[in-house]
Amino acid sequence: MTVETIPMLIGGEWVEGATGATIPVINPATEEVIANLAHAAPADLDRALDAADRAWRSWKDTTAAHRAEVLARAAQLIRERQDEIARILTAENGKSLAEAAGEVGFCADAVLWYAEEAKRAYGRVVPARATDVRQLVLREPVGVALGFAAWNFPGGNVALKMAAALAAGCSIIVKPSDETPATAIAIGRCFVDAGVPAGALNIVHGVPSEVSEHLIASPIPRKVSLTGSTPVGKLLQRMAADTMKRCTMELGGHAPVLVFADADLDNAVERLVAAKFRNAGQVCTSPTRFFVHRDIFDRFVDAFVERSRQVTVGNGAEGAQMGPMITEKRREAIASLVADAVERGAELRLGGEALEGPGYFYAPTVLANVPDDARLMHEEPFGPVAAFVPFDDVDAVIARANALPYGLAAYVFSQSPGTIARASAALEAGAVGINHTSVHEAETPFGGIKESGYGAESGMEGLDAYLRTKMVSEKFL
Repeated sequence: MTVETIPMLIGGEWVEGATGATIPVINPATEEVIANLAHAAPADLDRALDAADRAWRSWKDTTAAHRAEVLARAAQLIRERQDEIARILTAENGKSLAEAAGEVGFCADAVLWYAEEAKRAYGRVVPARATDVRQLVLREPVGVALGFAAWNFPGGNVALKMAAALAAGCSIIVKPSDETPATAIAIGRCFVDAGVPAGALNIVHGVPSEVSEHLIASPIPRKVSLTGSTPVGKLLQRMAADTMKRCTMELGGHAPVLVFADADLDNAVERLVAAKFRNAGQVCTSPTRFFVHRDIFDRFVDAFVERSRQVTVGNGAEGAQMGPMITEKRREAIASLVADAVERGAELRLGGEALEGPGYFYAPTVLANVPDDARLMHEEPFGPVAAFVPFDDVDAVIARANALPYGLAAYVFSQSPGTIARASAALEAGAVGINHTSVHEAETPFGGIKESGYGAESGMEGLDAYLRTKMVSEKFL
């Protein structure tokens, strides 16, 4: 079998790296090598930095209308190649083809959104205190940007960074995950084919710590955007501080779900099961800590278990609803969390085991009456595990929901306007879903608080992250 080498994009050229070094890319559903990944040497990273620096000096001076046209063409190409990119995404990530196609569709929506938003990077005129002075507030591209993307949404994570930077007039160097690089390359080709000039978009691969240290240490980039774990975010933020680079950090989560006694049970179960086992639970906004009012606790858990039994697990390319974990290491981490919870007294209601055969599969798992001292209640699981706990008091459950350092997403299920208003105001999260779990669209800001990060992607806030402010005060002579 011939195994393709996935290249890098540097200065408008598709290259394999100065040393020829590669690592294998594994299909997590079959454990087969599906490609070799070119790895960057320091010389390659320096070429990418130089190319990005030269490109942004001309790209920033193009009109917003021109940048919008280029991005709109890229969005159209992504849409036209949706099925092809979805197959690539499923092969290297493992999620179902339906989920992969939906993610690629989101990429097209996001790129088109930024194409339109590029024309709305408005400044303003501030009335002066003297009649012969004019005060202008200008919005300018911040400069060369760096984008570090996680493997769980290999399309969406890179498309958001590419589109926002290019729409603002920045150039960007993207480092996708080594587990899922081909999706980023496929989306990058859409931008290149749409007319993004050489050097304005660069894609590099390599050992994450070596690549990030080299790129962030350079004075050339002025912006860092990361989608990743909280520990990695803290590390990159410390490195960025040495050269005062601005950062956007979209980090980990441990989303609480508050299900009140008056909730629509059928709606809540259907939506929460779908959200919990989406991408095998490997989603930063995945509902993880389920606080259910004691009056409906047993009925709700029973219904959740029965609906979860219907989730088919297997190769996403063959029609399964839930695919594998990304690596064996991740599967072992989930097994450890489940074992710890059961040892401390949690009731295993469903799953709790790795599946036999090739692939890193773990069964959809439901745990009831999970004690607070279980690691699962404090550590982000990032897998197909739902932890259920009963509650009685509204204030107490909100306090428990807010007790962790995470603050990315939270969910509330109730039919009471007063309860909804009270909970949504009190929950410490960057996004709150009420009676559904969709908290991220191309046109809405997405980001966390506390140790889930800061800044936002998508929406007008996503463009603002790549713009700097300049005040010009002009006296008429």
